[in-house]
Parts: sequence; structure tokens; C-alpha cells
Amino acid sequence: MGVIQYIVDLGASVMLPIVILILGLVLGQGIGKSLRSGITIGIGFVGINLVISLLTENLGAAAESMAENFNLGLNVVDLGWPGTSPMAWASDLGLIAIPIAIGVNVVMLLLKMTRVVNVDIWNIWHMAFTGAIVQTATGSFYLGILGVAVHAIIAYKLGDMFGSVTDEYFGLEGISIPHGSPVYMGIFSVPIDDLIEKIPGLNKINITSEKIESRLGVLGQPTIVGAFLGLAIGLLAGYNFGDSMQLAIQMAAVMVLMPMVVKLIMEGLIPISEAARNLLDKHFKGSELRIGLDPALLLGDAQVIAASLIFVPLTILIAVIVPGNQVLPFGDLATIGFFIAMAVGVHKGNLFRTLISGSFIMFMTIWISNQMINLQTLLGQNVGLVGAGERVSSLDQAGSPITYLLANGLTFEMGLGFFIILALYVAAFVYTFIKYKKNTLYIEVEEFEGNETGESISSN
Repeated sequence: MGVIQYIVDLGASVMLPIVILILGLVLGQGIGKSLRSGITIGIGFVGINLVISLLTENLGAAAESMAENFNLGLNVVDLGWPGTSPMAWASDLGLIAIPIAIGVNVVMLLLKMTRVVNVDIWNIWHMAFTGAIVQTATGSFYLGILGVAVHAIIAYKLGDMFGSVTDEYFGLEGISIPHGSPVYMGIFSVPIDDLIEKIPGLNKINITSEKIESRLGVLGQPTIVGAFLGLAIGLLAGYNFGDSMQLAIQMAAVMVLMPMVVKLIMEGLIPISEAARNLLDKHFKGSELRIGLDPALLLGDAQVIAASLIFVPLTILIAVIVPGNQVLPFGDLATIGFFIAMAVGVHKGNLFRTLISGSFIMFMTIWISNQMINLQTLLGQNVGLVGAGERVSSLDQAGSPITYLLANGLTFEMGLGFFIILALYVAAFVYTFIKYKKNTLYIEVEEFEGNETGESISSN
């Protein structure tokens, strides 16, 4: 356990390269290729961390100033995932969650309940946090383990369900994103997308950064749009013009740098992915297994970055109108793109539709995180990361319907809000499952018919 704790403490930028190195050797890639893949992926994650730090230190500070500038009166700070993940790892369920999540993955693979082979050990913290909150709520270590296992099962199924989105829109063939807010909140965007499609007029609106660029020319390029949004956020934060311009250039830099560092990760993953696919095709024909990786891969898309910047001020506005809310979006605000990334893919890059589904997603997230203040505060105090008298919450994971429903369901604290969230989440999950299952079946049938047609033509 001490070795595992040491590796976990090194962070994702070291943990994932080690996992990829071992995986490459197992797949017969040899030490040279495996080492190159691991180091290249590590470099990519260092780059992502630098860009996220740029967002957190500059955009996060602007967001805080914006909230203070408008005197919103929200008195519970959102710690964000950087402040929440250490709570998960420091809890009783922290390290135990890793073998539990791996065990669940292996069992599901053997039973053909999932196609996801998860190598993203770092993001198991999401499952660990759910288990820790369940243990905090119920006082039961074993119910905490159950919380980890249930979250893992749902996560791997979500990775399956969004496979066509990651393949077709994001171009991540053979890769799955089973972790975090993009997938557990992304299911709401699927029925919303189909609903918009049925509304005359609205179904014709399609706004993307490419269309903005084609209409506005050079003024519509991602760097210019990023700079404009950064300038607007700076002015709303009460910055002087000079400081607002600095923020504008920093946000333009994010628009350019994020796709570049994500491309580095993909460069390291391609040989491992191909080797894994060849091995699986050889021994498990038709299995089409996917490698489960970090949702940060989704942040390289231009539409995701543009939507992220739009949702910074919008999320603060939503926080103000959520009934009874006390949580000030802060720690997760700079990386708000995680929450709406999969929605962007579901809407095929349509920013108009993302604006609608993303607003619903953030409303739900903030409402749930507000209900979880007491439990996250108690967990933080139990692991020594929150002082006496402090009250905290977080959008990422404390705002997750999975964590909320398990914690409240197992303690039988089931008010009206619980049943509303339960009904909405189960309905969205089932709807998404059925839709993408039908799509998969359709593709398989289409391919089969195409093969038959091809054979009949060639035979003639």
C-alpha cells in the first residue's frame, strides 16, 4: 500500500506514464517504444497541468473578483477538483478504491458487461470520493466500499455509452472516457439534443467556432474569440483595461496551447492503442475493447474551449438563481469545460445547443453541491483538510448525482429533491443507454448489409 500511495502522490503526470510503460511491455511493444509512449504522455499531462494552472491562477482569480464585484452573497467556497481529490485519497477508502475499481472492471470485462479497459488509475479518486462520502453519511465502511463499486459500474457503462461520441466527434477511436463530470453529467445532453431536434426553428440553429470564423473572418478565429471572452471576463471582474488585456492574451493562449498538449498525449497513445487492438483482435475477436483514459483529452476540442470560456460568467449567474444556493463556484470554475465537454460532442460542436444543455447541467450540479455542503465539510474535517468553523463543497464530484443519490439513498434522507434528481437521472441514463445501443446496432446492421452487398457484387 505504501508503494501505491507513493505513486498516487506523484500525480497523474507520473502515474499514467508508469501504467502506460507497463501496459506497453505487456503488449510486447518493447522497452524503447513503451518508454517513449509513457514519457510522451507524461509530457502531455505536464502541458495540460500548466494550461490548467494558467486557467486556475488567472481565470479563477478573475471569477472570484467577478463574484465579489457583484456582491453575490454566496458564502461557501467551491474547492474544485484540486481541493476535493486529496480528500478522497486521504480517506479510509482512498487506496482501497483502486483494487476495488480494478476488480469491478475485470469482472465486468469477463462477464462482457463493458468494453472499457480502464488504465486511468488517477481518476479512480472520483469513485473513492463517492465511497468516502457514503461512509461519512452512513458511518459504515462496508457501505463505503459498496459506494465505490456502484460508482465504478456506472462509470464503465458510461464509457461504453459515449463510445460513438468519442470516436466520431472527438476522433478518439478505441479510447473511452469513463470518468468524471463529462460523462456522469453528459447523459442529460442526449435527451435535450433530441428535444431541440423536434422544435421547429431551434433545430436549424447551429453555431460553431468554425461558422463564427467563416462569418467574421479573422475576428472569428479561436484565438480572437478567446481573447475577446477573456477581455469581457476581466472587465466584468472589475479589472482595469491593462489587466483585462493580460487576461485576454492568457485566454487566447489557452485556445492555442490546449489542443497542442492534447495532441502530444494522443501521439503517445497511438502505438499502445494499436498494439492493444491487434492483441485483442487476435485473442478476442469482435470484442472491440476500449482503453479508458482521462477526460482531459476532451479539452483539446476548439468548441469545448470556447464553451468553457462562455460558461465561466454564466455559471456564476446560474449559482445566483439556484434556489437556496450558498455555493460560490470558484475552484472548478476555471476548468468548467469538464462539465460540458461530452455535451459538446453529443451536440456535434453546436454551441447553441451546448448553451441550453450546459445551463441545465450546471444548474443541477450547483443544486446538488449545495445539498452536499455538510457531508463534504465533515469528510474534510475527518481527514484534516478542513478547519473547524469552515464550510466547503465542490462542483466536481460533490455535485455528482451518483454521489448524492447513493449517500442520501443509503441513509434514507429522501426528500422531494432526492426523488426529482433520482427520476431525472435514471430517465436520462436509460434514454442515453437505449439511444446509443440502437445506434450501435444500426451501425452493425448497416456494415453487415454493406458486406453482403459487396460480396454479391463481387460474385457477379
